[in-house]
Amino acid sequence: MKFSWIVTNDDPKTLKKFLNTRGISHRMYKSTKIGGGQFMVGSREVDAAVNLRVGDQVTVILPAELSDPNVAVSHQPISIVYEDDNWLIVDKPAGLTVVPGPANRDDTLVNRVKGHLVDHDAEDLVPHIITRLDRFTSGLVLIAKHRLANSLANELLVNKTLHKKYQAVVMGVGLLEHGFIDRPIAKDPIGYGQIIADDGKPAQTEYWVNHQFANKTLVDVVLHTGRTHQIRVHFAAIGHPLLGDELYQGPMNLGIHRQALHATELSFQDPFSDRGLNFKSQLPQDISALLN
Repeated sequence: MKFSWIVTNDDPKTLKKFLNTRGISHRMYKSTKIGGGQFMVGSREVDAAVNLRVGDQVTVILPAELSDPNVAVSHQPISIVYEDDNWLIVDKPAGLTVVPGPANRDDTLVNRVKGHLVDHDAEDLVPHIITRLDRFTSGLVLIAKHRLANSLANELLVNKTLHKKYQAVVMGVGLLEHGFIDRPIAKDPIGYGQIIADDGKPAQTEYWVNHQFANKTLVDVVLHTGRTHQIRVHFAAIGHPLLGDELYQGPMNLGIHRQALHATELSFQDPFSDRGLNFKSQLPQDISALLN
């Protein structure tokens, strides 16, 4: 894959520093060189120490990311919300695991995305999952289609400029109209889930009440940290577990048999085009049915 930029007055004037501003770290530079990629200024191939001038065209040719034979190809369908040369955004159904593991190595979201890439004769065959969801959480997932997109997406995450919003249906009523849950989370040493623990990692969840029903509440949620099961653990900790969330004592008799949690919105400034990208996903039928 080939990328080109023109050096401006505001850019660093060594290739190494210039590449860093474009998402290419020293590690990626080395792996690109070793893998047969090229770095060019104008029509000549150069190394990282070369000096740049305003108006120079810098071109990077990244080697293809070849298929990992240990990752199976699945041709089961995926629901594509958006796709271009760099990004793939999928609306994941509840029940589909995101990445291969001991329990499922052949038909996860990664396997299906790999099948989609193979079917479209893509050169890069390594899907990079940026926004992972639990198996039984539904909604929008962002996938980087090559290593540079992966690097730039991780910068968005670090800078907190990749914005995600969730909706959840929680047990009970009486929540603040706007609340902030700030409780550290750690792995449960004797169970399968996570717990609130003083020695856990910091975790912050912000929420807004969207609609209050007789015995449940629809909330809009934004995460300020990305801990495992964070939304589920935090709402259980304040006495409002998600409906259908058996692991965290959510009620199982109100019409849903998985956690009532959906990734509804995803937005970011595309570092390749400098366009704002904004996506929304409607609540699936099993969650919508709870709101009637």
